[in-house]
Amino acid sequence: MNTFRNRLPLTKASQAQEEESGEQLQSPTSNQYHASLQATLLGLAALKKTYPEVLAPGSTARVTPTSPWPCPLPWPGHALGQASPSGARDPRDLLLEALRSPWLRALEAGTAAELLDVFVGLEASGEELADAVAAGNPAEPLARRADELRAALDQGPRGLALRLWPKLQVVVTLDAGGQAEAVAALEDLWCQGLAFFSPAYAASGGMLGLNLWPEQPRGLYLLPPGAPFIELLPVKEEAQEEATSTLLLAEAEKGKEYELVLTDHASLTRCRLGDVVQVVSAYNQCPIVRFVCRLGQALSVRGEDIGEDVFCEALGRAVRQWPGAKLLDHGCVESSVLDSSEGSAPHYEVFVDLRGLRNLSEENRDKLDHCLQGTSPRYKSLRFRGSVGPARVHLVGQGAFRALRAALAASPSSPFPPEMPRVLRHRHLARFLQRKVVS
Repeated sequence: MNTFRNRLPLTKASQAQEEESGEQLQSPTSNQYHASLQATLLGLAALKKTYPEVLAPGSTARVTPTSPWPCPLPWPGHALGQASPSGARDPRDLLLEALRSPWLRALEAGTAAELLDVFVGLEASGEELADAVAAGNPAEPLARRADELRAALDQGPRGLALRLWPKLQVVVTLDAGGQAEAVAALEDLWCQGLAFFSPAYAASGGMLGLNLWPEQPRGLYLLPPGAPFIELLPVKEEAQEEATSTLLLAEAEKGKEYELVLTDHASLTRCRLGDVVQVVSAYNQCPIVRFVCRLGQALSVRGEDIGEDVFCEALGRAVRQWPGAKLLDHGCVESSVLDSSEGSAPHYEVFVDLRGLRNLSEENRDKLDHCLQGTSPRYKSLRFRGSVGPARVHLVGQGAFRALRAALAASPSSPFPPEMPRVLRHRHLARFLQRKVVS
Protein backbone atom coordinates (compact mmCIF):
# COMPACT_ATOMS: atom_id res chain seq x y z
CA MET A 1 0.00 0.00 0.00
CA ASN A 2 2.89 2.38 0.67
CA THR A 3 4.17 1.88 -2.88
CA PHE A 4 0.67 2.29 -4.25
CA ARG A 5 0.14 5.57 -2.37
CA ASN A 6 3.56 6.95 -3.26
CA ARG A 7 3.23 6.26 -6.98
CA LEU A 8 -0.40 7.40 -7.23
CA PRO A 9 -0.84 10.73 -5.42
CA LEU A 10 -4.32 11.88 -4.42
CA THR A 11 -6.17 14.06 -6.91
CA LYS A 12 -9.48 15.88 -6.69
CA ALA A 13 -11.82 17.77 -8.99
CA SER A 14 -10.64 21.38 -8.68
CA GLN A 15 -13.24 24.04 -8.06
CA ALA A 16 -11.26 26.43 -10.24
CA GLN A 17 -11.14 23.98 -13.13
CA GLU A 18 -14.87 23.34 -12.86
CA GLU A 19 -15.74 27.02 -13.05
CA GLU A 20 -13.24 27.68 -15.82
CA SER A 21 -14.52 24.93 -18.07
CA GLY A 22 -18.17 25.68 -17.35
CA GLU A 23 -18.85 21.97 -17.06
CA GLN A 24 -19.15 19.56 -14.19
CA LEU A 25 -16.00 17.49 -13.90
CA GLN A 26 -16.43 13.77 -13.83
CA SER A 27 -14.86 11.62 -11.15
CA PRO A 28 -12.83 8.73 -12.56
CA THR A 29 -14.98 5.82 -13.59
CA SER A 30 -14.28 2.21 -14.48
CA ASN A 31 -16.25 -0.74 -15.78
CA GLN A 32 -19.04 -0.84 -13.20
CA TYR A 33 -20.89 -3.87 -14.55
CA HIS A 34 -19.91 -6.29 -11.78
CA ALA A 35 -20.44 -3.78 -8.96
CA SER A 36 -23.84 -2.79 -10.41
CA LEU A 37 -24.86 -6.43 -10.84
CA GLN A 38 -23.81 -7.18 -7.26
CA ALA A 39 -25.82 -4.23 -5.93
CA THR A 40 -28.89 -5.28 -7.94
CA LEU A 41 -28.80 -8.96 -6.94
CA LEU A 42 -28.13 -8.28 -3.26
CA GLY A 43 -30.78 -5.54 -3.25
CA LEU A 44 -33.41 -7.87 -4.73
CA ALA A 45 -32.48 -10.60 -2.24
CA ALA A 46 -32.74 -8.17 0.68
CA LEU A 47 -36.07 -6.82 -0.57
CA LYS A 48 -37.49 -10.33 -0.98
CA LYS A 49 -36.43 -11.28 2.54
CA THR A 50 -38.12 -8.26 4.13
CA TYR A 51 -41.10 -7.82 1.79
CA PRO A 52 -41.63 -11.20 0.06
CA GLU A 53 -44.92 -10.20 -1.57
CA VAL A 54 -43.50 -7.27 -3.53
CA LEU A 55 -41.68 -9.63 -5.92
CA ALA A 56 -44.86 -11.44 -6.94
CA PRO A 57 -45.76 -10.95 -10.63
CA GLY A 58 -47.54 -7.66 -11.25
CA SER A 59 -46.82 -6.25 -7.78
CA THR A 60 -44.22 -3.69 -8.85
CA ALA A 61 -44.50 -0.65 -11.10
CA ARG A 62 -41.90 1.90 -12.17
CA VAL A 63 -43.17 5.46 -12.64
CA THR A 64 -40.02 7.09 -14.11
CA PRO A 65 -38.03 6.26 -17.24
CA THR A 66 -34.92 5.64 -15.10
CA SER A 67 -34.68 2.64 -12.80
CA PRO A 68 -33.50 2.47 -9.18
CA TRP A 69 -31.70 -0.80 -9.85
CA PRO A 70 -28.02 -0.13 -10.65
CA CYS A 71 -27.59 -2.90 -13.20
CA PRO A 72 -29.11 -1.85 -16.56
CA LEU A 73 -30.25 -5.38 -17.47
CA PRO A 74 -33.83 -5.80 -18.68
CA TRP A 75 -34.42 -9.11 -16.97
CA PRO A 76 -35.53 -8.03 -13.48
CA GLY A 77 -38.67 -6.35 -14.79
CA HIS A 78 -39.63 -9.25 -17.05
CA ALA A 79 -38.90 -11.88 -14.41
CA LEU A 80 -40.92 -10.05 -11.78
CA GLY A 81 -43.80 -9.29 -14.13
CA GLN A 82 -43.67 -5.57 -13.45
CA ALA A 83 -46.78 -3.63 -14.33
CA SER A 84 -44.75 -1.02 -16.20
CA PRO A 85 -44.94 -1.41 -19.99
CA SER A 86 -41.84 -3.03 -21.48
CA GLY A 87 -39.49 -0.41 -22.89
CA ALA A 88 -41.77 2.49 -21.97
CA ARG A 89 -39.96 5.82 -21.82
CA ASP A 90 -42.82 8.29 -21.54
CA PRO A 91 -43.40 9.24 -17.88
CA ARG A 92 -47.12 9.74 -18.46
CA ASP A 93 -47.54 6.22 -19.88
CA LEU A 94 -45.64 4.73 -16.93
CA LEU A 95 -47.79 6.59 -14.41
CA LEU A 96 -51.02 5.68 -16.22
CA GLU A 97 -50.13 1.98 -16.15
CA ALA A 98 -49.36 2.20 -12.43
CA LEU A 99 -52.65 4.04 -11.74
CA ARG A 100 -54.56 1.28 -13.52
CA SER A 101 -53.10 -1.29 -11.06
CA PRO A 102 -54.63 -0.87 -7.55
CA TRP A 103 -52.96 -4.05 -6.25
CA LEU A 104 -49.36 -2.70 -6.37
CA ARG A 105 -47.08 -3.46 -3.42
CA ALA A 106 -43.91 -1.65 -4.56
CA LEU A 107 -43.40 1.62 -6.41
CA GLU A 108 -40.10 2.29 -8.20
CA ALA A 109 -38.50 5.55 -9.35
CA GLY A 110 -34.99 6.43 -10.46
CA THR A 111 -34.43 8.84 -7.56
CA ALA A 112 -36.55 10.39 -4.82
CA ALA A 113 -36.42 13.77 -6.56
CA GLU A 114 -37.91 12.21 -9.71
CA LEU A 115 -40.65 10.56 -7.65
CA LEU A 116 -41.40 13.90 -5.99
CA ASP A 117 -41.87 15.39 -9.46
CA VAL A 118 -44.25 12.53 -10.31
CA PHE A 119 -46.52 13.17 -7.31
CA VAL A 120 -46.52 16.94 -7.77
CA GLY A 121 -47.44 16.41 -11.43
CA LEU A 122 -50.09 13.85 -10.46
CA GLU A 123 -51.87 16.43 -8.33
CA ALA A 124 -51.73 19.00 -11.12
CA SER A 125 -53.06 16.68 -13.85
CA GLY A 126 -55.00 14.17 -11.75
CA GLU A 127 -58.37 14.80 -13.41
CA GLU A 128 -56.87 14.38 -16.87
CA LEU A 129 -55.22 11.09 -15.87
CA ALA A 130 -58.44 9.81 -14.30
CA ASP A 131 -60.30 10.64 -17.53
CA ALA A 132 -57.66 8.70 -19.49
CA VAL A 133 -58.16 5.65 -17.24
CA ALA A 134 -61.95 5.91 -17.63
CA ALA A 135 -61.68 6.24 -21.41
CA GLY A 136 -59.40 3.22 -21.73
CA ASN A 137 -56.30 5.06 -22.85
CA PRO A 138 -54.15 3.12 -23.59
CA ALA A 139 -56.03 -0.11 -22.62
CA GLU A 140 -59.57 -1.15 -21.67
CA PRO A 141 -61.83 1.46 -19.99
CA LEU A 142 -61.81 1.33 -16.18
CA ALA A 143 -64.58 3.68 -15.04
CA ARG A 144 -64.69 2.37 -11.47
CA ARG A 145 -60.93 2.71 -11.06
CA ALA A 146 -61.15 6.28 -12.41
CA ASP A 147 -63.71 7.13 -9.71
CA GLU A 148 -61.34 5.69 -7.07
CA LEU A 149 -58.54 7.89 -8.39
CA ARG A 150 -60.68 11.03 -8.23
CA ALA A 151 -61.80 10.22 -4.68
CA ALA A 152 -58.21 9.66 -3.55
CA LEU A 153 -56.98 12.90 -5.14
CA ASP A 154 -59.81 14.93 -3.61
CA GLN A 155 -58.49 14.18 -0.12
CA GLY A 156 -55.20 16.02 -0.69
CA PRO A 157 -51.56 14.98 -0.78
CA ARG A 158 -51.09 13.47 2.68
CA GLY A 159 -51.17 9.68 2.41
CA LEU A 160 -52.12 9.80 -1.29
CA ALA A 161 -49.95 6.80 -2.29
CA LEU A 162 -51.71 4.43 0.12
CA ARG A 163 -55.12 5.68 -1.01
CA LEU A 164 -54.20 5.03 -4.63
CA TRP A 165 -52.59 1.65 -3.88
CA PRO A 166 -53.92 0.28 -0.54
CA LYS A 167 -51.54 -2.73 -0.58
CA LEU A 168 -48.40 -0.64 -1.17
CA GLN A 169 -45.54 -1.54 1.20
CA VAL A 170 -42.31 0.00 -0.04
CA VAL A 171 -40.93 2.68 -2.34
CA VAL A 172 -37.67 1.84 -4.14
CA THR A 173 -35.40 4.70 -5.26
CA LEU A 174 -31.66 4.94 -5.89
CA ASP A 175 -29.95 7.08 -3.26
CA ALA A 176 -27.49 9.73 -4.46
CA GLY A 177 -26.30 13.16 -3.42
CA GLY A 178 -28.92 15.80 -2.67
CA GLN A 179 -31.91 13.44 -2.34
CA ALA A 180 -32.61 13.73 1.40
CA GLU A 181 -35.06 16.64 1.11
CA ALA A 182 -37.15 14.86 -1.52
CA VAL A 183 -37.33 11.72 0.63
CA ALA A 184 -38.35 13.75 3.68
CA ALA A 185 -41.09 15.54 1.73
CA LEU A 186 -42.42 12.27 0.29
CA GLU A 187 -42.43 10.58 3.71
CA ASP A 188 -44.29 13.50 5.30
CA LEU A 189 -46.88 13.92 2.54
CA TRP A 190 -47.59 11.68 -0.44
CA CYS A 191 -45.86 8.50 0.79
CA GLN A 192 -46.73 8.80 4.46
CA GLY A 193 -46.69 5.40 6.18
CA LEU A 194 -44.51 3.69 3.55
CA ALA A 195 -40.99 2.31 3.84
CA PHE A 196 -38.24 3.62 1.56
CA PHE A 197 -35.51 1.36 0.22
CA SER A 198 -32.45 2.18 -1.86
CA PRO A 199 -30.45 -0.84 -3.09
CA ALA A 200 -27.25 1.22 -3.22
CA TYR A 201 -25.69 4.62 -2.74
CA ALA A 202 -24.35 5.85 -6.05
CA ALA A 203 -22.08 8.63 -7.22
CA SER A 204 -20.38 9.43 -10.49
CA GLY A 205 -17.53 7.18 -9.35
CA GLY A 206 -19.79 4.12 -9.23
CA MET A 207 -21.78 2.07 -6.71
CA LEU A 208 -20.23 3.13 -3.42
CA GLY A 209 -22.43 1.48 -0.80
CA LEU A 210 -24.74 -1.54 -0.62
CA ASN A 211 -27.97 -1.66 1.38
CA LEU A 212 -28.54 -5.12 2.81
CA TRP A 213 -31.11 -4.13 5.45
CA PRO A 214 -34.42 -2.71 4.14
CA GLU A 215 -35.87 -3.00 7.65
CA GLN A 216 -33.18 -0.75 9.17
CA PRO A 217 -33.36 3.07 9.32
CA ARG A 218 -32.91 4.65 5.91
CA GLY A 219 -29.43 5.71 4.86
CA LEU A 220 -27.16 2.91 6.15
CA TYR A 221 -24.80 1.37 3.59
CA LEU A 222 -22.05 -1.22 3.58
CA LEU A 223 -18.80 -0.21 1.85
CA PRO A 224 -17.73 -3.39 0.03
CA PRO A 225 -14.26 -4.50 -1.06
CA GLY A 226 -13.55 -4.90 -4.77
CA ALA A 227 -14.19 -2.53 -7.66
CA PRO A 228 -14.22 0.40 -7.36
CA PHE A 229 -11.32 0.34 -4.90
CA ILE A 230 -12.24 2.53 -1.92
CA GLU A 231 -9.94 4.23 0.57
CA LEU A 232 -10.90 6.45 3.49
CA LEU A 233 -9.33 9.86 4.12
CA PRO A 234 -9.87 11.07 7.72
CA VAL A 235 -11.76 14.36 7.95
CA LYS A 236 -10.13 16.76 10.41
CA GLU A 237 -12.18 19.11 12.59
CA GLU A 238 -10.23 22.11 11.32
CA ALA A 239 -10.33 22.67 7.56
CA GLN A 240 -6.69 23.84 7.64
CA GLU A 241 -5.51 20.46 8.94
CA GLU A 242 -5.87 18.13 5.97
CA ALA A 243 -5.08 14.45 6.42
CA THR A 244 -2.53 13.10 3.97
CA SER A 245 -2.69 9.34 4.54
CA THR A 246 -5.66 7.15 3.69
CA LEU A 247 -6.98 4.07 5.48
CA LEU A 248 -8.30 0.78 4.16
CA LEU A 249 -11.89 -0.27 4.88
CA ALA A 250 -10.95 -2.64 7.69
CA GLU A 251 -9.08 0.19 9.46
CA ALA A 252 -12.13 2.47 9.78
CA GLU A 253 -13.08 3.51 13.33
CA LYS A 254 -16.65 3.70 14.57
CA GLY A 255 -17.92 7.26 14.96
CA LYS A 256 -15.20 8.83 12.79
CA GLU A 257 -15.85 10.74 9.55
CA TYR A 258 -13.96 10.05 6.32
CA GLU A 259 -13.85 11.38 2.79
CA LEU A 260 -14.14 8.65 0.15
CA VAL A 261 -11.24 8.08 -2.24
CA LEU A 262 -11.86 5.97 -5.36
CA THR A 263 -9.30 4.46 -7.72
CA ASP A 264 -10.13 4.08 -11.38
CA HIS A 265 -8.80 0.71 -12.56
CA ALA A 266 -8.44 1.85 -16.16
CA SER A 267 -6.23 4.90 -15.63
CA LEU A 268 -5.14 4.19 -12.03
CA THR A 269 -6.22 7.58 -10.76
CA ARG A 270 -6.89 8.05 -7.04
CA CYS A 271 -9.63 10.66 -6.76
CA ARG A 272 -11.03 12.36 -3.67
CA LEU A 273 -14.76 12.28 -4.34
CA GLY A 274 -15.75 14.87 -1.75
CA ASP A 275 -18.40 12.53 -0.28
CA VAL A 276 -18.05 12.38 3.52
CA VAL A 277 -19.29 9.34 5.46
CA GLN A 278 -19.55 8.54 9.15
CA VAL A 279 -18.87 4.97 10.30
CA VAL A 280 -21.75 3.70 12.46
CA SER A 281 -20.85 -0.01 12.77
CA ALA A 282 -19.23 -2.91 10.93
CA TYR A 283 -20.32 -6.00 9.01
CA ASN A 284 -17.47 -8.50 9.35
CA GLN A 285 -14.50 -6.28 8.37
CA CYS A 286 -16.47 -3.86 6.19
CA PRO A 287 -17.67 -0.53 7.61
CA ILE A 288 -21.35 0.38 7.65
CA VAL A 289 -21.69 4.09 7.04
CA ARG A 290 -24.14 6.91 6.63
CA PHE A 291 -23.41 9.68 4.14
CA VAL A 292 -22.97 13.04 5.84
CA CYS A 293 -22.35 15.64 3.13
CA ARG A 294 -20.49 16.56 -0.05
CA LEU A 295 -17.49 18.83 0.45
CA GLY A 296 -18.06 20.42 -2.96
CA GLN A 297 -21.46 21.71 -1.80
CA ALA A 298 -20.08 24.03 0.90
CA LEU A 299 -20.80 27.77 0.99
CA SER A 300 -17.93 30.17 1.62
CA VAL A 301 -17.90 33.91 0.84
CA ARG A 302 -15.41 34.87 3.57
CA GLY A 303 -13.70 31.58 4.35
CA GLU A 304 -16.49 30.48 6.72
CA ASP A 305 -16.97 27.13 4.89
CA ILE A 306 -20.61 26.28 5.72
CA GLY A 307 -20.91 22.57 4.90
CA GLU A 308 -23.90 21.02 3.16
CA ASP A 309 -25.01 19.27 6.36
CA VAL A 310 -24.69 22.44 8.48
CA PHE A 311 -26.67 24.56 6.03
CA CYS A 312 -29.41 21.94 5.61
CA GLU A 313 -29.76 21.70 9.40
CA ALA A 314 -30.16 25.49 9.68
CA LEU A 315 -32.62 25.63 6.78
CA GLY A 316 -34.67 22.83 8.31
CA ARG A 317 -34.88 24.73 11.59
CA ALA A 318 -36.01 27.88 9.80
CA VAL A 319 -38.69 26.12 7.74
CA ARG A 320 -40.14 24.54 10.88
CA GLN A 321 -40.73 28.10 12.13
CA TRP A 322 -42.67 29.05 8.99
CA PRO A 323 -46.33 28.20 9.74
CA GLY A 324 -47.72 25.53 7.42
CA ALA A 325 -44.59 25.30 5.27
CA LYS A 326 -43.02 22.07 4.02
CA LEU A 327 -39.67 22.21 2.22
CA LEU A 328 -39.61 20.36 -1.11
CA ASP A 329 -36.30 21.58 -2.56
CA HIS A 330 -33.68 24.28 -2.26
CA GLY A 331 -30.60 25.71 -3.96
CA CYS A 332 -27.96 28.23 -2.88
CA VAL A 333 -25.79 30.73 -4.73
CA GLU A 334 -22.92 32.82 -3.41
CA SER A 335 -23.65 36.48 -4.17
CA SER A 336 -20.52 36.86 -6.32
CA VAL A 337 -21.96 34.40 -8.85
CA LEU A 338 -24.99 36.65 -9.41
CA ASP A 339 -23.14 39.95 -8.84
CA SER A 340 -25.90 40.72 -6.35
CA SER A 341 -23.89 42.31 -3.53
CA GLU A 342 -24.44 45.80 -5.02
CA GLY A 343 -21.89 47.41 -2.73
CA SER A 344 -23.06 45.44 0.34
CA ALA A 345 -21.25 42.60 2.08
CA PRO A 346 -21.09 39.22 0.28
CA HIS A 347 -23.94 36.91 1.25
CA TYR A 348 -25.94 33.83 0.28
CA GLU A 349 -28.87 33.83 -2.14
CA VAL A 350 -31.19 30.97 -1.17
CA PHE A 351 -33.99 29.66 -3.42
CA VAL A 352 -36.66 27.44 -1.82
CA ASP A 353 -39.59 25.44 -3.14
CA LEU A 354 -42.26 25.19 -0.44
CA ARG A 355 -45.55 23.43 0.07
CA GLY A 356 -48.25 25.17 2.11
CA LEU A 357 -46.86 28.71 1.93
CA ARG A 358 -47.42 31.10 -0.97
CA ASN A 359 -45.60 34.13 0.34
CA LEU A 360 -42.60 34.78 2.57
CA SER A 361 -42.70 37.64 5.06
CA GLU A 362 -39.54 39.52 5.93
CA GLU A 363 -39.75 38.07 9.41
CA ASN A 364 -39.72 34.54 7.99
CA ARG A 365 -36.85 35.34 5.66
CA ASP A 366 -34.77 36.62 8.59
CA LYS A 367 -35.24 33.38 10.49
CA LEU A 368 -32.87 31.51 8.18
CA ASP A 369 -30.05 33.92 8.94
CA HIS A 370 -30.68 33.59 12.69
CA CYS A 371 -30.66 29.79 12.39
CA LEU A 372 -27.39 29.90 10.44
CA GLN A 373 -25.82 32.00 13.18
CA GLY A 374 -27.03 29.51 15.77
CA THR A 375 -25.64 26.57 13.83
CA SER A 376 -22.27 28.02 12.79
CA PRO A 377 -20.23 30.12 15.29
CA ARG A 378 -17.88 31.19 12.49
CA TYR A 379 -20.77 32.52 10.41
CA LYS A 380 -22.17 34.30 13.48
CA SER A 381 -18.81 36.00 14.07
CA LEU A 382 -18.59 37.20 10.46
CA ARG A 383 -22.16 38.49 10.59
CA PHE A 384 -21.44 40.36 13.84
CA ARG A 385 -18.42 42.07 12.26
CA GLY A 386 -20.37 42.89 9.10
CA SER A 387 -18.00 40.89 6.89
CA VAL A 388 -20.92 38.78 5.64
CA GLY A 389 -24.39 40.12 4.87
CA PRO A 390 -27.68 38.43 5.82
CA ALA A 391 -28.82 35.50 3.71
CA ARG A 392 -31.52 36.46 1.21
CA VAL A 393 -34.35 33.95 0.79
CA HIS A 394 -36.47 33.66 -2.38
CA LEU A 395 -39.56 31.51 -2.97
CA VAL A 396 -39.67 29.92 -6.44
CA GLY A 397 -42.73 28.71 -8.30
CA GLN A 398 -43.87 25.10 -8.59
CA GLY A 399 -41.81 23.14 -11.08
CA ALA A 400 -38.73 25.39 -10.88
CA PHE A 401 -36.43 22.67 -9.57
CA ARG A 402 -37.94 20.06 -11.87
CA ALA A 403 -37.00 22.31 -14.80
CA LEU A 404 -33.53 22.83 -13.29
CA ARG A 405 -32.98 19.08 -13.02
CA ALA A 406 -34.10 18.66 -16.63
CA ALA A 407 -31.60 21.31 -17.72
CA LEU A 408 -28.83 19.61 -15.75
CA ALA A 409 -29.69 16.16 -17.14
CA ALA A 410 -29.60 17.51 -20.70
CA SER A 411 -25.96 18.53 -20.29
CA PRO A 412 -23.47 16.19 -22.02
CA SER A 413 -21.36 16.25 -18.84
CA SER A 414 -24.26 15.26 -16.58
CA PRO A 415 -23.27 12.46 -14.19
CA PHE A 416 -25.32 9.38 -13.51
CA PRO A 417 -27.03 9.07 -11.19
CA PRO A 418 -28.13 12.71 -11.26
CA GLU A 419 -26.80 14.19 -8.01
CA MET A 420 -28.83 17.25 -7.07
CA PRO A 421 -26.50 20.24 -6.57
CA ARG A 422 -27.31 22.40 -3.56
CA VAL A 423 -24.76 25.13 -4.35
CA LEU A 424 -24.86 26.44 -7.92
CA ARG A 425 -21.46 27.62 -9.19
CA HIS A 426 -22.45 28.73 -12.69
CA ARG A 427 -24.23 31.98 -13.42
CA HIS A 428 -26.58 30.61 -16.08
CA LEU A 429 -27.99 28.06 -13.58
CA ALA A 430 -28.34 30.71 -10.87
CA ARG A 431 -30.11 33.04 -13.34
CA PHE A 432 -32.37 30.13 -14.28
CA LEU A 433 -33.68 29.90 -10.70
CA GLN A 434 -33.75 33.68 -10.33
CA ARG A 435 -36.25 33.88 -13.19
CA LYS A 436 -38.55 31.45 -11.33
CA VAL A 437 -38.86 33.58 -8.17
CA VAL A 438 -42.44 34.38 -7.15
CA SER A 439 -41.83 35.94 -3.72
